[in-house]
Amino acid sequence: MAAHAAEFTLSTRGKGTYEITDQVMNVVAEAGVGTGTATIFVQHTSASLVIMENADPSARTDLEAFFDHLVPEDTPYFIHTYEGPDDMPSHIRMALTRSSEVIPVIHGRMTLGTWQGIFLFEHRHAPHTRRISIVVQGD
Repeated sequence: MAAHAAEFTLSTRGKGTYEITDQVMNVVAEAGVGTGTATIFVQHTSASLVIMENADPSARTDLEAFFDHLVPEDTPYFIHTYEGPDDMPSHIRMALTRSSEVIPVIHGRMTLGTWQGIFLFEHRHAPHTRRISIVVQGD
């Protein structure tokens, strides 16, 4: 079984979703694996990964609005606010989503559905540089 690892960084402009599908697809192509898996991991506790519709941006707008409603920043009982009012909500939003995704690779390509894309979900207001690790394993 072969394994190929890569990392890249993504600069965000603050809260929102940022598509990383093409970067991951490039790593999968470089790996030369015909059948296996691609594991994508974000190395942060205030950003996450989601597989989401990539055709209509309003789906991601609705996702972001839902999380703002689900975990509001003005929650009075949060005590972990050292970095501001978005500190604890960003950690909770990350915990409710995922820090990694595993996607099957068949015939050298990820098996994402027609309208699926891989997105970094930034939960902080301020711009950040996020590190993403990818490992592709298989034959």
